[in-house]
Amino acid sequence: MAESERQTGSSEEAVSPLQQSFTIPKKEINMVSDMAKWKRSQPVKKLVDLLNTLDRWIDETPPVDQPSRFGNKAFRTWYAKLDQEAENLVAEVIPKHLVEAAPEVAVYLKESVGNSTRIDYGTGHEAAFAAFLCCLCKIGVLRVDDQLAIVFKVFNRYLEVMRKLQKTYRMEPAGSQGVWGLDDFQFLPFIWGSSQLIDHPNLEPRHFVDERVVNENHKDYMFLECILFITEMKTGPFAEHSNQLWNISAVPSWSKVNQGLIRMYKAECLEKFPVIQHFKFGSLLPIQPVTS
Repeated sequence: MAESERQTGSSEEAVSPLQQSFTIPKKEINMVSDMAKWKRSQPVKKLVDLLNTLDRWIDETPPVDQPSRFGNKAFRTWYAKLDQEAENLVAEVIPKHLVEAAPEVAVYLKESVGNSTRIDYGTGHEAAFAAFLCCLCKIGVLRVDDQLAIVFKVFNRYLEVMRKLQKTYRMEPAGSQGVWGLDDFQFLPFIWGSSQLIDHPNLEPRHFVDERVVNENHKDYMFLECILFITEMKTGPFAEHSNQLWNISAVPSWSKVNQGLIRMYKAECLEKFPVIQHFKFGSLLPIQPVTS
């Protein structure tokens, strides 16, 4: 029913739940092959395929020899391809009746991979990918049923591609606070990763500074995967190169870690002019005018 509505309804109908038709729930998983519908929705699969394409382009665009160690200029070649193909990539994800949204949504995809002039990447670019996903939710491509897959399938795949970009082209951290920042590149996976660990029977915040625990569990937990990437990219004692995270490891529970990170994200990212000045607003994500 939902799929047929997406094909026949207007984009406005997809956005407003008050205009949605309802039906009595029925069984949909009747045989083993139907499990694919439960495990991953088509839009989620298409988004993962999109990110796989970006990953493949990295392999097809190797770093160039240059005097500077950081900011490999091959990133600009890679980005130029995305800039050219972004609307087509988005059009593959959204239904045909919503194709007019592709140019607007594609802007957030292009903004989410870093800056091609400075060859840097930071939390503002990460926020653009969250905005990209938000736009897909607002036009009805992604739905409430997809929420876990959005984080642990789509966003996690995005993280993998961004880490590959950062390593391959030696991208500079954009607006990094150095040792006093949470992380050089990311923030959202620490929020979602800490929420994943709330009420875990064995893993406590103090464990994420334990190398053995991280190595044994990083594939299952987003937060620990972030910690592993940091230790791979940085040298020296963890308390010195990641002082904020070291302090967070002393917090008694994951729920308190999660609450603190949400407050920190609002203060350090969403309310900081150097970050938000680059954010773009449109019809799907409008900015509210200031009233006197």
